[in-house]
Amino acid sequence: MIIRPIYNLLLLPDVSYYFKRDFFTDFGAEELENGSDILFIFLKEEKESGEYTAEDFYPIGISARVDGFGEEDSVAVRTLNRVNIIELTNEDGRLTASVSLRPEADDLTEEEAKQQFSQLRSSLLRFVQGYQWGLWARSFILQRKNIHDLACALADYLNLNAEEKYDILAADSRKARYSMISAAISEFMEIAKVSEEAQNAQKDNQEQLYREAAIKKQIDYLQRELDEMHPENISDVRRFEKKIQESDMNTEARREAEKVLNRMRQEGKDSHEYGLLYDYLDFVTSLSWKAPEVTPIDLDRAEAILDEDHYGLKKVKERIIQQLAVMALNRKQYGSILLFVGAPGTGKTSIGQSIARALGREYVRISLGGIRDEAEIRGHRRTYIGAMPGRIMEGMKRSGVSNPVMVLDEVDKLAKDYGGDPASALLEVLDPEQNNTFTDHYMNVPYDLSNVLFVCTANSTDTIPEPLLNRMEVISFPGYTALEKYHIAKKHLLPKAEAAMGIDPKKLRLTDSALRKMIDEYTMESGVRDLKKLIDTLCRSAAVKLVRKESDSLSVTKSNLTEYLGHKTMHHDRKLTSRTPGVVTGLAWTRAGGEILYIESKLTQGKGELLITGQLGDVMKESVQIALTLVKSLYPKESRVFEDHDLHIHVPEGAVPKDGPSAGITLTTALASLITGKAVDTDLAMTGEVSLRGGVMPIGGLPEKLMAAQRAGITKVFIPADNVEDLEDVAEEVKEKLEIIPVKKVTDVLRRLLR
Repeated sequence: MIIRPIYNLLLLPDVSYYFKRDFFTDFGAEELENGSDILFIFLKEEKESGEYTAEDFYPIGISARVDGFGEEDSVAVRTLNRVNIIELTNEDGRLTASVSLRPEADDLTEEEAKQQFSQLRSSLLRFVQGYQWGLWARSFILQRKNIHDLACALADYLNLNAEEKYDILAADSRKARYSMISAAISEFMEIAKVSEEAQNAQKDNQEQLYREAAIKKQIDYLQRELDEMHPENISDVRRFEKKIQESDMNTEARREAEKVLNRMRQEGKDSHEYGLLYDYLDFVTSLSWKAPEVTPIDLDRAEAILDEDHYGLKKVKERIIQQLAVMALNRKQYGSILLFVGAPGTGKTSIGQSIARALGREYVRISLGGIRDEAEIRGHRRTYIGAMPGRIMEGMKRSGVSNPVMVLDEVDKLAKDYGGDPASALLEVLDPEQNNTFTDHYMNVPYDLSNVLFVCTANSTDTIPEPLLNRMEVISFPGYTALEKYHIAKKHLLPKAEAAMGIDPKKLRLTDSALRKMIDEYTMESGVRDLKKLIDTLCRSAAVKLVRKESDSLSVTKSNLTEYLGHKTMHHDRKLTSRTPGVVTGLAWTRAGGEILYIESKLTQGKGELLITGQLGDVMKESVQIALTLVKSLYPKESRVFEDHDLHIHVPEGAVPKDGPSAGITLTTALASLITGKAVDTDLAMTGEVSLRGGVMPIGGLPEKLMAAQRAGITKVFIPADNVEDLEDVAEEVKEKLEIIPVKKVTDVLRRLLR
């Protein structure tokens, strides 16, 4: 008896099979003869032959007999009966078994079996009719003689695993076995039908997609033809598609733009979102995404342009030239962010235009004054109604290039509230380490701002947050002297005003004395903004006289200046004409430039109380306390007067708020003068803060303060010794008219003045 282990094969009684002779090689193939008996036993799981044990096999097998030998060395085998495996042994890889016949429950007659087989075969024949291979399948099915033969022939196609196939063999009831076979074949047909339907549906869908794609390509081709014939009527989708293709967008930006374009194409013009999608694509395609070409920087030409556009500002121009030189060497945008700080009208914004002209770049100005919402810098997210890009990217769109000179005006006037912190948002814009991937919330894709030359302006650094200030290099714009204002007016302001008013320069003559009077008596600023307004007013008045033909040409002199400008409205403080104990002239810095101020002190009968007037801020009030303590320590005898007298300190003008750490030396001198009865010279002024140790500490705004002293007729000024280096920024014409005395101690001042 030859034993062959079987796995995952359906074998049933009374069925013919064909095997290759080598199928029996390891199990006595040389003993095979026509009529040889064979026993098939079934493995529970597939294993190598050397590892077989009795537990690896199911307890039911099937007997068979060799029916003959066919071509190509094949062996015909016909199964006989099911058997029970009584004992199974494995000796040197050869299996032997003891078996007994397994009876079947005869619960199905031959007639019923034939009828069931006939119905199942008919169902299969109807099933295969709809397939190309149906003719072959029909012949294959008609060759089957019984239901066992049919099941075994289709076994490879049925959805049965090895255990389920064994369960069919192990069924003792013929009726149950036939039912299991019928169910498996019916399931096979249903699965095939569903699969066929799914394939047909998929095919239909694919054909539909292919058809739509073909139609779209045809429409696209025809649309291109129409666009070429009538470029003025090009569709929005086609125009944006062309713009996206021609732009040099980065990968992320292009992906987002194409996504929005596809949505715009699907939505159609009647959609309520069409306008939003259109605005977005119009914005991103209007930006310049191309890397700028590196152009050589001509420093001589740049210097000539700066001198042509602005008079004076020597140190400012030197620093700008240094920045341009660094850019020329690196062949790219490089260096610090420049912050121009100075009084209004000193040329901070206009010099940005000169820088742009010197570099041959586009110029963009963005005013940041009063911005409270962070979205003004970063943009609004597109989920909000009325979303817009931030001012930075809007400025980039206006410039049309990726490397403009962008002036951010009034960074000291940024506000902060529930809308966020715009100053913090500005950090990303100005930081060279971050702005190469600046992401505006509206765009939602990164944009490279590293090629932009940012120039910021401010009137003061006091209100600029420290993190933002640290990213910028402060360049001070000192106020203009009277001589500089004179030259600026002659060279720039007057010619521009005449051109704006349509006045022929030959018909209007402004004498030098009249111009100097305008500067000295009609303005009180560090810049030239008010002077420009005055010259514009003068030109408008002259235009009226010329249009009325009151004269063919006009000459504005010092004597007839009031005919054009009216009486002067500005009144500068002048030096005092009389000396009074307790009154000293100080110097102050304001946003409009430098001014002189008087510290007035007076003693009255009382109980030693202190009264301060003149709208002094907290810093100046502290300076008063320090000055009073110093005077009491320096003049112990004279200071007894404070015990039975009230002290009143007043700083005119009372309606103007005053604060700042530079009045300490003036307050100390005024109180010392008051209690000693020694008046201070009216030709003298001073500035500086003091400490309780009596030291004179440095102050800011020295150039503006010295200009105010010179304008007021002061001839001698005390300044802190630590501010001597700042004298380099003071105009020579101012220094020539002042005797400037550096001091380190309060006693140095008092010793000189109250001897």
